[in-house]
Amino acid sequence: MHKDYKELEQCLDYQFKNQNLIIEALTHKSYKKSYNNERLEFLGDAVLNLIVGEFLYKKFPNSHEGDLSKIRASLVNEQGFTKLAKAIHLGDYIFLSDSEDRNKGRQKASILSDAFEAIMGAIYLEAGLEVLKPIILKLLEENYDKINLDELFSDYKTALQEVTQAQFGSIPIYKLDNATGPDHEKIFELSLWINDKKYATASGKSKKLAQQEAAKKTLQLLRKI
Repeated sequence: MHKDYKELEQCLDYQFKNQNLIIEALTHKSYKKSYNNERLEFLGDAVLNLIVGEFLYKKFPNSHEGDLSKIRASLVNEQGFTKLAKAIHLGDYIFLSDSEDRNKGRQKASILSDAFEAIMGAIYLEAGLEVLKPIILKLLEENYDKINLDELFSDYKTALQEVTQAQFGSIPIYKLDNATGPDHEKIFELSLWINDKKYATASGKSKKLAQQEAAKKTLQLLRKI
């Protein structure tokens, strides 16, 4: 464990004025102090929901509330925050009990994501939303590459429909071209059309899988145009 958290502050591009605040944010309840990071975690969770919500609202102007909620849920969760925590090596700095440390607590998703929320809550408390926002957005952009609908919840059909409605004013049509093989091992071949123009062909063990593959290929094609 690093006792010095200056490297962590460099990763965040933020320096705490109140050192007690960062210590509290890094203190797991197992460490048995009179304070821990649970209250800051509660605050961080609320603020992260707000920042990510605003980010997605602006990034996907044509997306409906249901889609935006799905995307936010795929980012604002234990798995998503664990990914961001690992990106800044947060596990190296958390104060844990010896037994939790021996139990590989520094790699535990629950501990890492909670500490990440707490750190963000601490920055918000000390510096406010306008300082925290660029820190969060930088982490998101760096660790989720280009954030696209399809990359976030792997629903290429929904993602493509969003694009085609905005770009062409219509939705894709999937045409089944062929189905081969015995019933228990059928392969479905289909083509994807937009406004009577064929954009992709794909095959899969089910119609749904083939449709997703065709949608994925079409999305990649449209992004190059």
